[in-house]
Formats: sequence, structure tokens, C-alpha cells
Amino acid sequence: MSGAERFFDNSFDPPVRGFLHGSGQPVGLVVTHGAGGNAQSGLLLALAECFSNAGFVVLRAELPFRQLRSYGPPRPGDAARDRSGLRHAVAVVRKLTSGHVFLGGQSYGGRQASMLLAEEKVAEGLLLLSYPLHAPSRPEQLRTEHLPKLQVPSLFVHGSRDPFGSIAEIETARKLIPAGSTLLVVEGSGHDLGYKGKSKREELPNRVLGRFREFFPVTGLNGPRRDQASVYNSAF
Repeated sequence: MSGAERFFDNSFDPPVRGFLHGSGQPVGLVVTHGAGGNAQSGLLLALAECFSNAGFVVLRAELPFRQLRSYGPPRPGDAARDRSGLRHAVAVVRKLTSGHVFLGGQSYGGRQASMLLAEEKVAEGLLLLSYPLHAPSRPEQLRTEHLPKLQVPSLFVHGSRDPFGSIAEIETARKLIPAGSTLLVVEGSGHDLGYKGKSKREELPNRVLGRFREFFPVTGLNGPRRDQASVYNSAF
């Protein structure tokens, strides 16, 4: 885990635990894992290293349910506590950076992040990796009730073969977000976005970073950035 250190802050309940990339950089990102994973997933590591090199403080946060159980999915009663854990993680990163802090996650982690931001604006933007729009066998039961309450812009990253939501379904769902959204399609990928076992899509982290820079009006980052007027400035 190049450039990362284990992070613990037990002053919160639930505590904040995970892996920290950088400190004192101008922009922060908290990113978390899905129901079957943890903060050491290959996708989160690749994104964290890429974003950290670009000038972000990145915390790969371990959700509270995973802190208690090293394997297995979250239980029905875990969701509220997991959202509290994300709220605390954002508070930690705010102390480590001077600028905006963004929140995101993969699958279940992204859903909990979006639900938290629908409840309260604790971060300036949302990164949704493989948002689980519905269970693969239940496309009629959409997880969209909270989306109209989101008051921050959202970047969706979604595989074209994801059984948890087609590209057309994601396009429809993201229109419910009043603060605006954009979608990065990962052609040929499923719910894992090409990161499964030792497999990985080497180009994906830079693609995500590139779209992030285009969509969110953040400054002070390393490397080239495409300047553009944004209708989303009002969200900050």
C-alpha cells in the first residue's frame, strides 16, 4: 500500500478506521467499500493513490459493520451506524485539509454515502462507484427515494454490464438529483468495474480523476486541469 498509513481515531462512536493517503493537501476525499469488501479493495487503493498524487488527502474508510466483522455483508440494522461512521470520517478529513471534502463509495458504501448527504450536507460532492440501483432480480424496487433530497453534485461511475442497474436506468435515476450529476460509463465492466481478484483496469483511476476534475470546481490540485464554467458552483 504505497503512500498509505493505517488510521485510527477512537474519539468517535463509531470510531474512524482505515488507510490515509497524504495530509495537508488542499482537497479531501473519503471513499468506502461495498457490502462484501473492505477498505483494502483493489479499486479503492488504486483510486486513492491516483487522487492522492493529484493533491487530495484520501481516507479509505472502513465502515463500522466491517470493523466489527471481518467478513459477511452488513445486517439490516447496520446502515444508520455506517452512515454515522462516514459522517465522522468526513469530520476527520476536514481537519487534515484546507479545502472542500468529497464523499464516495462503492456499491453499498456509495448508497450509504448518498443517503447521508440526503440527510445533511456534510460534504461538497458525491462519488458513486457502481451505485446499486436495485437488486439484480428486482429491477422494480428502485433505491431512489432519497435522490431528490441530494443538494450536492454527484459523479456516477458505472459499468455497462452491471446487473444492479443498466446505463439507461442510471441515466433516469440521476435526473432526480436537483444539484446535478454526470455519468462515466465503463464499457464492458460489471459491478466490480474490472477490479476482481487480481484483475484490474489500469486506466480507470485516471479516467475517474479526469471526469472528477471536469465536473467539480476544485482548485489547488496537481497536474493539468480542464477549466470550464460550471452550473454546479452554487452547490458549494
